[in-house]
Amino acid sequence: MTEQLRLMAVHAHPDDESSKGAATMAKYVSEGVDVLVATCTGGERGSILNPRLQGDPYIEEHIHEVRAKEMAEAREILGVRQEWLGFVDSGLPEGDPLPPLPEGCFALQDVEEAAGRLVALIRSFKPQVITTYDENGGYPHPDHIMTHKITMVAFDAAGDPARYPEAGEPWQPLKLYYNQGFNRPRTLALHNAMLERGLESPYGEWLKRWEEFQRAERTLTTYVPCADFFEIRDKALIAHATQIDPDGGWFRVPMELQREVWPTEEYELAKSLVDTSLPEDDLFAGIRDN
Repeated sequence: MTEQLRLMAVHAHPDDESSKGAATMAKYVSEGVDVLVATCTGGERGSILNPRLQGDPYIEEHIHEVRAKEMAEAREILGVRQEWLGFVDSGLPEGDPLPPLPEGCFALQDVEEAAGRLVALIRSFKPQVITTYDENGGYPHPDHIMTHKITMVAFDAAGDPARYPEAGEPWQPLKLYYNQGFNRPRTLALHNAMLERGLESPYGEWLKRWEEFQRAERTLTTYVPCADFFEIRDKALIAHATQIDPDGGWFRVPMELQREVWPTEEYELAKSLVDTSLPEDDLFAGIRDN
């Protein structure tokens, strides 16, 4: 295939792109693939999760601007392009019963209408491959679930000239994937490897919660080798300083152990308009050869 390969990753908030599929994106950038992150919201209602920055009045008052600067740094580290879809963060409701979502937030938008912004971006960028979240959002954050919904609509609608005629010339992406990097096989493999080496695993509680909630196993179809880009992934994640504790569990597994035990990032092929054989090791499998 002589045409430029293009990958679009659709995410809910700034920092999601650095915790889900970041090493994959950096790998493809290194190979000359054009990669665009579409960020649905500004993360305006995100909590400050880094203990070192909690209580900073400037950050609390200017969280939107701070997170935009963090996103700018992360995209430079990853080498990707990035566009904001301009929706407002819904926040993560907590309590029993859960409080109502804030008026005007992303998760309360009409799905068909909201998908129009993503259709326009797809038609402009012309990706062959799109990644996003599964129907559960990866985890049940209302913005992640809404991201799934609008991406599913936009994938089908972008190539249809009868839909969203105001959004540009039709373009049909060929493959759609769900990020599945937080999967049980990977978590269990790293957990056991840490214990075998006499190290404390950060995944014990994760695995217990998996059992408690009887979380259904997803079908992993695609394993992208990207161990050489794990350090870039971590640098991009740390760039989101309000969201990531650099001393937290994200970074407790030694890099050499990660590369040895689980050198891939995983995906679930949700839609494909090209022939491909599973399992894959390339998001562009079936496209490069056509």
